[in-house]
Amino acid sequence: MYHDSYRKTLLKIIAALCVCVLAFSAYSSFRSRSEKDLSEESAEAIKEAIEHAALQCYVIEGAYPVNLEYLKENYGLTINEKNYYVVYNAFAENQLPDIRIVRK
Repeated sequence: MYHDSYRKTLLKIIAALCVCVLAFSAYSSFRSRSEKDLSEESAEAIKEAIEHAALQCYVIEGAYPVNLEYLKENYGLTINEKNYYVVYNAFAENQLPDIRIVRK
């Protein structure tokens, strides 16, 4: 009789531990996916902001800016350079520059 009660208690503890491990695993998987999605959205928002500022420069001045610093100084562009690398390649005054955002 004592062994049956002990066995049931032990099974309940093992089942509870399994449920906790599964819940933690699901939470951690969800969290990492959410952080990745947020990072991708941030990178896309930075790219869109740079494109918008470059287009605004083109409309006002008739040429796309030669470098990113020009947009920062003259069009108020701010970028989270602590977390992202920005590659800005301007190859012609009349074509939108190639813009790539990479997470550090």
